[in-house]
Amino acid sequence: MTDETASPGAFTLDSKLSSALGGRTAQAIERAFGHRTVGDLLAHYPRRYAMRGELTALAELPLGEPVTIVAEVLEVRVRDMRQRRGSILEAKISDGTGILTLTFFNQKWREQDLRPGRRGIFAGKVGDYKGARQLAHPDYELFDAQPDGVGTDRLDDAAAKRWAEAPIPIYPATATLASWQLQKSIALLLDGLGPVGDPLPADVRAAGGLAAHRAALEGIHRPERDADWKQARRTLRYTEAFVLQMALLQRRAQLRARPATPRRPDEQGLLARFDAALPFRLTGDQVDVGAEIAADLALPSPMNRLVQGEVGSGKTLVALRAMLAVADSGGQSALLAPTEVLAAQHLRSIVRMLGPELSAALVPTLVTGQLPAAERRKALLRAAAGQARLVVGTHALLGDRVGFADLGLVVVDEQHRFGVDQREALRLKGEQPHVLVLTATPIPRTVAMTVFGDLDVSTIHELPAGRAGIESHVVPLAVRPGWRPRVWDRLAEELELGRQGFVVCPAIEHAVAEEGDDEVESEAEAAGERRADGSAATPGEPVAEAASVASVLAELRAHPAFADRRVEPLHGRMSSDEKDAVMRAFADGDIDVLVATTVIEVGVDVPNASAMVVVDADRFGVSQLHQLRGRVGRGSVPGLCLLITRAQPGSVALARVEAVAATLDGFELANVDLELRQEGDVLGSNQSGGRSSLKLLRVARDGDLIAEAREAARGVLADDPGLASHPALADAVRRRLDDEASEFLSKG
Repeated sequence: MTDETASPGAFTLDSKLSSALGGRTAQAIERAFGHRTVGDLLAHYPRRYAMRGELTALAELPLGEPVTIVAEVLEVRVRDMRQRRGSILEAKISDGTGILTLTFFNQKWREQDLRPGRRGIFAGKVGDYKGARQLAHPDYELFDAQPDGVGTDRLDDAAAKRWAEAPIPIYPATATLASWQLQKSIALLLDGLGPVGDPLPADVRAAGGLAAHRAALEGIHRPERDADWKQARRTLRYTEAFVLQMALLQRRAQLRARPATPRRPDEQGLLARFDAALPFRLTGDQVDVGAEIAADLALPSPMNRLVQGEVGSGKTLVALRAMLAVADSGGQSALLAPTEVLAAQHLRSIVRMLGPELSAALVPTLVTGQLPAAERRKALLRAAAGQARLVVGTHALLGDRVGFADLGLVVVDEQHRFGVDQREALRLKGEQPHVLVLTATPIPRTVAMTVFGDLDVSTIHELPAGRAGIESHVVPLAVRPGWRPRVWDRLAEELELGRQGFVVCPAIEHAVAEEGDDEVESEAEAAGERRADGSAATPGEPVAEAASVASVLAELRAHPAFADRRVEPLHGRMSSDEKDAVMRAFADGDIDVLVATTVIEVGVDVPNASAMVVVDADRFGVSQLHQLRGRVGRGSVPGLCLLITRAQPGSVALARVEAVAATLDGFELANVDLELRQEGDVLGSNQSGGRSSLKLLRVARDGDLIAEAREAARGVLADDPGLASHPALADAVRRRLDDEASEFLSKG
């Protein structure tokens, strides 16, 4: 790290770190955190604050994880190594109750630094040696006994007291960049930073009792007392919410300013004929959401709407009605599905709902990567010529050779399974097509405001009449190991009633996933390294193997209760034809039990399937388990969901599984999921286009603040759409988002 000083005004927030700190330091920071500019690093806020008189509780330090602690040196000793030449320096540090050993090889000179009684900050990975916790070759910075001038005529006792009481910022750090090294670099940037405009308009800042932006940066990085960083954090948290909401609202306004072809259905057209032939009544929510979509489609600006709904609430039907409205106007619709299994399922469902006459008029067409060459050519010709009014496909729809005569509507199913670029590639195949995004993963209000704030959001709560419901039970093998055989007995009982079942596993087999297969990679990722209690394991740590399709398939086929049953696998390594054949056979009742990975997570609709067994359920997320459960109980047959887990009592992993079993309400589970998951994971890479960009804002906690900031941003934007009178805010909107996140806003 550089120890140079900078003259005031040398930097702006947009200055490159290489010019401010030197190339070597800048490269180290970029490698560790991705920061490239002065503004990036100044937004690397402390995660907590320590005091010079405070000691860290050493007994609570987690093994195998990097820590930054404050402690006091108790003793130091140097001894020769027995097996080879050299010496070992061991220093014992303490919090007053526990003891931690620092170990250094061939570094006797540290004995001059680490004198008993000295306190400092120590950073390293906590290890274990003969039952005692230790840090091997840690970084450290000792507190000076007093700052320069204390105890002399230059500084009085009051100055010494301020130094002793000043909070010490502890930054998110890495093995190569310690917290105090970041602190020194940030101090250099603050010393050389020129005037900083305030992103918050003066009236907004005054109404919230917030600090000026420059003062907030000083307060969070160089506080003199606790009140400084608390006020700074409150200001910067609100600023983050305000700037993000401004970016989303601006984007929303820009989208609405684009010209698009209005798509209105004919009174006696395809949509009217479809509605007249429906053998059931739409739910109230389906009617309401359909009306919102119809109003959007009739406008001369592109629709950008997110429809979220419970599992089995009829989102596909709502989307199909929108596609028929577009077909009435002469346009085509493209439905993008995340897997071949789901794309084929969608096509079959659409053809079934349309009936022979409308299917002949609309020519629903499937485009996937594994279609035989001849079929693929025919499908592409039908799409390009406009003969196929409804085109359903996977990522293959995004290819350069796929074209449309008049693409009027893009429907993205299970939007969280797609990246930003993939959605944009499909949208660009038309002249400003309308966009409808579907998700069966309910989104909490705060996430909708934060991640999808540039989309209009519709919600389908109501389920179609006649659903028999689902019973859910946790099978906790950690405390009830004898319950596993009963699971298979219970599945066999369902089959005896003439029903069918799913068994879902997190892995295909105990091997690495094949390269280049998106489904396989996602399945392998879902089965990532975990301890027996369901928590994430560190690299190299011995872990329990995840249940695999291969092992469970063999177990069931060898089980006497399934001797006369057809039990078949389904997973991402199978070819398109194999997967389609298995799904058709299961839908026709020719397969009794499907042992599968999460390829059946969404969209699979077999009303006779009544049993869902999820093995190693703790390896799946809350929303994933809710989706899997939604594959049963879809008709008049009551559903049964058994969630097998080896997670230990009291673990977060078990809490997730128990939360799913406790309720069928996906919206309630979405909020539970938000509370249980780690805060930094809210903006996943598929949503933001890159790494999570939330700094101080926490959607699980800051819902009211986000809503307040959105209303304030709306008011400013109404008076100044181009932010011409707010240049610092315009700069902050641009700066707030890195290139990838900017793509998310422009393409999401």
